[in-house]
Amino acid sequence: MNNNLRQRAKWVVMVITILLAFFALWQINRIARQIRISEEQKVRIWANAIGSKAQLVAYTDEFFEEVAYEERLKMELYSKAIKTYAEQPLGVDVGFYYNYIEANHTIPVVILDNDSVITAANTGNSCDDDTLVGKRMTAEMLSEFLYDMPVHYNIYGMPFTLYYKESRLYSDLRNVLGSLNQSLLYEITNNSVFVPVIITDTSRTQVLGYGNLDSSLFNSEAKLAAKLREMERENTPIEITLPSQTTAYVFYESTPLLTSLRWIPLFYVVIAIVLLTVSYFLFRTARTMEQNRIWVGMAKETAHQLGTPISSLMAWTEYLEGKTLDSQYAGEIKKDLNRLETVTQRFSKIGSVPELSQQDVVAVTDGAIEYLAGRTSKKVTFNFNHPDHPVMVPLNTYLFQWVIENLCKNAVDAMSGEGILTITLVEDEKQVVVEVSDTGKGMPSSVQKHIFESGYTTKQRGWGLGLSLARRIVNDYHKGKIYLKNSVEDQGSTFRIELKK
Repeated sequence: MNNNLRQRAKWVVMVITILLAFFALWQINRIARQIRISEEQKVRIWANAIGSKAQLVAYTDEFFEEVAYEERLKMELYSKAIKTYAEQPLGVDVGFYYNYIEANHTIPVVILDNDSVITAANTGNSCDDDTLVGKRMTAEMLSEFLYDMPVHYNIYGMPFTLYYKESRLYSDLRNVLGSLNQSLLYEITNNSVFVPVIITDTSRTQVLGYGNLDSSLFNSEAKLAAKLREMERENTPIEITLPSQTTAYVFYESTPLLTSLRWIPLFYVVIAIVLLTVSYFLFRTARTMEQNRIWVGMAKETAHQLGTPISSLMAWTEYLEGKTLDSQYAGEIKKDLNRLETVTQRFSKIGSVPELSQQDVVAVTDGAIEYLAGRTSKKVTFNFNHPDHPVMVPLNTYLFQWVIENLCKNAVDAMSGEGILTITLVEDEKQVVVEVSDTGKGMPSSVQKHIFESGYTTKQRGWGLGLSLARRIVNDYHKGKIYLKNSVEDQGSTFRIELKK
């Protein structure tokens, strides 16, 4: 009863451990999932911000183009105002044209008659604009005004040319646009959320910028193309418009933290499996060690208990041999005494590592069969098929005969004392095979998987130790193999022993 309670307690502890492990795994997975969702939201917010800022840059660029167009129109009107102002006859009110001309305080402009300056305004010259009047404009001086096509017009048939350049306001705005563009590229490639990113042109071969990536990726076009395909499979590239209507694509992928978080559940599943496997084997090893201690203790105690009466019986037998006791009876007593001696040897060797020596397995097996045949019902027929020559293998005679006897006794019980018991011994270059077959009742599959377990038995009066001992002797001591080859209900069973030569 105490053993059953102990076994139940072990299973309860194992179940509780498994439940706690799965609960911890569920909690870790939940936390990892929350962090992963947070990281994904950051990446989406970053991507949306990049798209919005790219639109702002595009709108600003369009605005500057409109400002440049307005300045062009203004200069054309400016030239017409000058022409109209100069061509009006005396007495006509030209105040409007004069005021329009004088209202230009932003756009630098010079008007040339051939190569000489006749009017200058807002040139930014250190001297007054009037000092330029009458001077000839050098090519270097004119290069500053070649911002756009000059405006040509005639006054009373005389040709004049108006040159102008961008206003100070427009220059400041253009610098802002350049800063905005640089800010956009810097923010994409050096983002605060550490998103790996690559910016390319429309051909997807020219890299305009990258961030949070190993520079070795850009050593070859093949590596770059492979990385871009990998990024595109994960996220759709963001299309942005740079100044001068330049289109670019922003390729990006998950942050290293987000990538790592995706593997955390699998990592902890593997850890849980490893822990459960280790726990199972530790539990199984502890159970096996406990059984081994029981076997050793039982074997030593049995050998100790049998030693004293055997010694006494042997002494009495020697004494009775010289008396009136029939020698036949004395011979039988000697056989049983030898049997007791064999049992003692078996149990004593179970408690320690037995010595193996080259033995004829045919003779050893035959000895076990001969002893059992004389003490078994005559309705059981023993057939021993074997080679006609000695077959030598490393054996411990006492223990191996024990295995054969256990298999034969189980076969006789399965046949209810009536049937055919066949022992077949064959060999090849590497091993020796011994098969024990009976014509008994066989075993259902539900029983077959438990027959080698210690304490398992289907007999009313049985300890369930015979096959467990047999497996221990063959597998552990002789480094061989013993197993149930086949069993069919109402037809019989066959056990197979394989020994290395």
